[in-house]
Amino acid sequence: MSIEIHTLGCRLNVYESEVMRAHAQAAGMENTIIINSCAVTKEAERQTRQQIRRSRRDHPEARIIVTGCSAQIHPDTYAAMPEVDQVLGNEEKLNAESWSSPQTERIRVNDIMSINETAAHFVSHFDGQTRAFVQVQNGCNHRCTFCIIPYGRGNSRSVPVAQVVSEIRKLTESGYKEVVLTGVDISAYGEDLPGEPSLGSLCRRILSLVPDLPRLRLSSIDVAEIDDDLRALIAEEPRFMPHLHISLQAGDDMILKRMKRRHTRQQVIDFCLEARQLRPDMVFGADIIAGFPTETDAMFANTLHLVEEAGLTYLHVFPYSEREGTPAARMPQVAPSLRKDRAAQLRAAGKAAELSLYGACVGKQVQLLMEKDGIGRSEQFVPVKYSAAAGELAQVIITQEMVAQ
Repeated sequence: MSIEIHTLGCRLNVYESEVMRAHAQAAGMENTIIINSCAVTKEAERQTRQQIRRSRRDHPEARIIVTGCSAQIHPDTYAAMPEVDQVLGNEEKLNAESWSSPQTERIRVNDIMSINETAAHFVSHFDGQTRAFVQVQNGCNHRCTFCIIPYGRGNSRSVPVAQVVSEIRKLTESGYKEVVLTGVDISAYGEDLPGEPSLGSLCRRILSLVPDLPRLRLSSIDVAEIDDDLRALIAEEPRFMPHLHISLQAGDDMILKRMKRRHTRQQVIDFCLEARQLRPDMVFGADIIAGFPTETDAMFANTLHLVEEAGLTYLHVFPYSEREGTPAARMPQVAPSLRKDRAAQLRAAGKAAELSLYGACVGKQVQLLMEKDGIGRSEQFVPVKYSAAAGELAQVIITQEMVAQ
């Protein structure tokens, strides 16, 4: 074994794992396991600990390094585990010197709030992925009452436009047909840069300056920060994928207020309607938390009904998870069994919406980006069975047999 990486959590972690892989390989490291942790829920942290123990059991002689958001927030917890050799913070893990120089400190984690810049890190290969991820932003300036992530990522900071364009140009030249822009709060892109370029203007620059890039996709958006350039892209640019993932969290105004979110229920409905008027084939995913503190049956019903009212399809549903140190953890809690039941109802609604979308695609011509195992993803991210090489684009007309359930 040389270098083995286990990535938990978001697409930004996927990107950063490849940065670490490149640094570790360049340093000539061997017999090393890197576990890139997530802290978004208690379950994610449980899975991190489970992976640490499994890795030690399977590779008793390997060096185990734990990093990521959970390691940033709870470094002492992981350093106390006998299976762990070193804990690296979220800033340290991206520095080449963390991997190239012999390090004796068991914990190397700095104050993430002191970081005010995010450098571009060129990643030329994404292990097991046919689309490339490009970090354009890190951190978050908002303090949602349920969220611990700003304490693992720091405040919002953006990668300059020229660096993003340069990285995407190189990825396109190396053969990637689709790029996904990722970050912690990419809707806040540019607020800290000279001239304050918006996310929409960044996308416009990318598509203008990298004309050979066939497909550009966003990881997630906040409807409170949609700009006119992004609206224009939705309406006019076929290379901008008609699939937007909304950081929703709830569909009841009182719960949204207690979460300290910046959008209302109606704003979500209005944005989805507007986007579909600009581009009729637009589809939406959403992150939703089930069983947030104080959520009543009526409040939950508002969230459940929003799935249909806004036409949401791809749902990422999480039962609420208390995060120590957050305001929501001190609010009156919903019973865990009720959280799970509500999450199941939301997942069922999301699955029904997906099946409806898949059925509506039958007979339509789409462009697939092929993944492995004979599955390709359409512009709307619909999975379709087709035989073509991974990483290639294919024009097909979807039949009933091709729809991957």
